[in-house]
Amino acid sequence: MAVKKCEEAEEAPIKNDVAIILGATGLVGKELVKKLLSKSRWKVYGIARKPEITPIQNPNYHFISCDLLNPLQTQQKLSILTDVTHVFWVTWASQFPLDSQDCYEQNKAMMSNALDALLPTAKSLKHFSLQTGTKHYVSLQPPFDTKEETCYYDEDSPRASRGYNFYYALEDLLKERLGGRVAWSVHRPGLIMGSSQRTLFNFMGSLCVYGTICKHSNLPFVFGGTRECWEEMHIDASDARLVAGQHIWAATNEETYSSDGQAFNAINGPSFAWKDIWAAIGMKFGLKVVSENLFSEDFMFSTAMADKGEVWKGIVEKEGLIQTGIEDLANWVFLDMLFRCPLKMLGTREKADRMGYTMRCDALDSVLYWIDEMREERLIP
Repeated sequence: MAVKKCEEAEEAPIKNDVAIILGATGLVGKELVKKLLSKSRWKVYGIARKPEITPIQNPNYHFISCDLLNPLQTQQKLSILTDVTHVFWVTWASQFPLDSQDCYEQNKAMMSNALDALLPTAKSLKHFSLQTGTKHYVSLQPPFDTKEETCYYDEDSPRASRGYNFYYALEDLLKERLGGRVAWSVHRPGLIMGSSQRTLFNFMGSLCVYGTICKHSNLPFVFGGTRECWEEMHIDASDARLVAGQHIWAATNEETYSSDGQAFNAINGPSFAWKDIWAAIGMKFGLKVVSENLFSEDFMFSTAMADKGEVWKGIVEKEGLIQTGIEDLANWVFLDMLFRCPLKMLGTREKADRMGYTMRCDALDSVLYWIDEMREERLIP
């Protein structure tokens, strides 16, 4: 089977279609905007609470600031978009802890508000594309069974039985509200690698700020986490370009259409261990990598980086970067959680391959690409 690489995969959209991207400034949302606008026949509405620092200038792109948790505002701003043919849902409400009932209810309400506004008036709607994640297969509620053998989840794996996973609420809501009249798909990425200043779980932003500060302050480039997370395959990488391309492929390929919902894992492909790529990442930042200093179970990002806000401010000024606070790009608590996660979230991509979406990426290549992109965007030196 021929396999497309990240930079080669382009899906040709159907002519005269109109996309609405809810979460247009996020990691995958930005790539969806870019990919769709590269085809002149697409008109794109981008929805987010705050615009990008550098707004997109394109006559086919219309940004709409909207708080989807506000039902009245959502009704006023989305119900007038009567020409929408494709919906891409790549957003989530992050005010409450994952797997909590509050998080579950808030995300369900947010999507319900959008559906209430769009469905009565978007009479030409063909497809709804939902993004969740490979956390679909596990619960973050203890107790954790960490002794079981490594499991590679496919799209038919059962839902986790504990906690309130809002992914399930969104899937069930689509099944109920679309009522078999509109095709829909759900895409489940792992650790998303992309560039955005408008996302909470921003791995590349956190990594790049950390690497830049290590270079600036002559600090060792340490992986702080558990030995299991360091040495074993623990989570799938998902390049934002690959995930966005899969959304578009499923939304514009009628062979994938299902009114019952078609699920796809959205992952790079080959699994990886951090110990195999961490040194190369450090060298990309221009750091001298010493193998015995790479890993520490005691190192906590949220502690080591807690007082580095002024250091980052100085780097931004010195290098003439786009003005960002350290919190705009980095989430140290997220890195600590990621590298200490007691559960493995590994999936297969056999279904996507079998049905024709064969784009694959290497985890290290993805990291190095997005470091270059963040440099190009003048977010890091």
